[in-house]
Amino acid sequence: MEINVEEFDRVAREVFAPVYPVIAEQIKQKTGITRGTCLDIGCGGGYLGIALAGITELFIYLFDKSPEMLEIATRNIAGHGLQKRARTLLGDVHEIPLKDQSVDLVISRGSIFFWENQQKAFQEIYRVLAPKGAAFIGGGFGNAELKKLIDARMGQKDRNWQERINKNIGENAVETFVKTLGTAGISKFEINRGEAGLWITIWK
Repeated sequence: MEINVEEFDRVAREVFAPVYPVIAEQIKQKTGITRGTCLDIGCGGGYLGIALAGITELFIYLFDKSPEMLEIATRNIAGHGLQKRARTLLGDVHEIPLKDQSVDLVISRGSIFFWENQQKAFQEIYRVLAPKGAAFIGGGFGNAELKKLIDARMGQKDRNWQERINKNIGENAVETFVKTLGTAGISKFEINRGEAGLWITIWK
């Protein structure tokens, strides 16, 4: 799927900006992982990974298949003074260019809905996770108040916005993800779906 990189990043900065620190705190509270290595899949400009770096001691890989997105992420790393704590990584979730059991935490907001083969992607994520590692993946908006705000703003930009949200995190999403995770051979997971979106937590 081709995207307009500049427009995508502008929306991330102008519309979704309040979401990243909230989700970063949720990741920290849910997983309890604050040290080691983190992989932010489909990072775009790196906003979620950078927010998490600000409240933990994690080293962050900002991982995306778009070189243009990673150029923006590189600028954002420098802008936050994180050159020693973060770096970009080019590649695809279906073939993550990292060693087995080399990552303590995997995070991703929004990219899961663009994965061509979710089963293969989950298997790759599980492969790179270290023992006692965790993954926090999904399509959340932080909290119900932020979701309402974003729905209103995105609805003005995209008339199909609500339809896409319902497709991605609607009533059937949990059942679909349970089946996909099972097929991927992952047994230790939790799926939370509420007013603020949907998150999958995987433990190893």
